[in-house]
This record gives sequence, structure tokens and C-alpha cells, in this order.
Amino acid sequence: MEDKIKVFKNLVENSNNIVFFGGAGVSTESGIPDFRSKDGLYNQKYKYPPEQILSHTFFINNTEEFYKFYKEKLNSLKYEPNITHIKLAELEQKGKLKAVITQNIDGLHQKAGSKNVLELHGSVLRNYCMNCNKFYDAQFIFNSQNIPKCECGGTIKPDVVLYEEGLDDNTVAKSITAIKNADLLIIAGTSLTVYPASSLIRFYKRNNLILINKDSTPYDTLANLVINESLGKVFKQI
Repeated sequence: MEDKIKVFKNLVENSNNIVFFGGAGVSTESGIPDFRSKDGLYNQKYKYPPEQILSHTFFINNTEEFYKFYKEKLNSLKYEPNITHIKLAELEQKGKLKAVITQNIDGLHQKAGSKNVLELHGSVLRNYCMNCNKFYDAQFIFNSQNIPKCECGGTIKPDVVLYEEGLDDNTVAKSITAIKNADLLIIAGTSLTVYPASSLIRFYKRNNLILINKDSTPYDTLANLVINESLGKVFKQI
């Protein structure tokens, strides 16, 4: 493992157009639960299955029940960035890291100082009235009672991509461009089983693909370096 981390460190030091593609595992070391592990949200018992609650249909038809779950389980405001978020922000400040592409909605990359963050699944930090499109911040949503309402009377919806909803085309296009141009692509903390986000890595055609994840992924055979270790142990070496 130490040899692999040395290779990782050397690749980072010798690359100047790094792109990072991350999933829930990036934030678990900050205390945020993931979805699909044995202790994740999808394996806990609720009145409705989480996959159903986090769908567009459920949001429209059971808005109050949606917000009960959302406020209890997806409030990331109390969490702080971990060493991986911090090191990525430092790499961006040095001009080496060009983009962070994330499947997370917690906003911790920005909280750590990263600027060019492409959020494939949206963010809890942005919320809009479905009637007049007025913006509301996360504090307003998580401090609200029952269903958060706009001053115009409309229902406010988090700017997160729910099941049955498509990804933002502009965000996807920027992500594809960043991946194509990368001289080093680091994929970390993701099982690479969520489509269509996972399919974006196929746009990378060069030979510096690193996969860092505690468990194996369907794309391990495509990587030049696979590190099955916690992200914190790896990134603290940078």
C-alpha cells in the first residue's frame, strides 16, 4: 500500500491538469453518512424507502413527508471539510487541480475553499421557489417548519437532482470537457454504480487514471492505479 501511495503522490506532483471525480466516500470522514454501505441511509428503516422519498413524484405528492426526511438526514450545515476536501482546495490554489466533479450535495468542497466545483446532483445550499424562482439559502430550509414556503406562497424546492430528474446539461458538458482535458483523473469515494454520473469517466482517454475507494468498483480494470484505502490516509500524503 505504501508503494501505491508513493506512486499516487508522484503522479500528483508531476501533473498540472488534475481533475477529481468524487462520491459519498469523500464526505463520510466528515461524519456524513453515505447511501449504499451497510450502515448507509438506504439500509436504514423508514416509513417509506429512501429511494422513494428522494424521487420527484414523492416530492410533489408527499412534500411534507419528503421534508421530514430531508431535514433530518441531508442537513450538511453542521459538518466540516475533512483532509481530502482541504488538500483538493490546496491543489486548486497551486494551479494543479482544474476541477472537482462531485456527486455529493453537501457543499463541503466549497467550504474547504475549492472554487471550480461541478455538482452533478445539485446542492443543499441552493433552493428555489417553484412559483417565482426566488432563491433561498440552506439555513432558511433547515430552520423552517413543515414545508418551506416562499413569500409569494409557492413551495420551495432544493436544487438537488431527485430520482426521475435529469442531470443539468451544462454541468455535464463542463464535466466532460474537464475529464477529456485532464492529464490525471482521480476517482475517489464512489462505487461508480450511479448512472449516468459513473459513465462520465469513459470520456477519459489518457493513461493516468487513479481509483481510490475502500471497496472494488466495476471500473477497476480501466485504472492505472487502484488504491483500496480510506481517502484521508491517502490525501494526507500530499
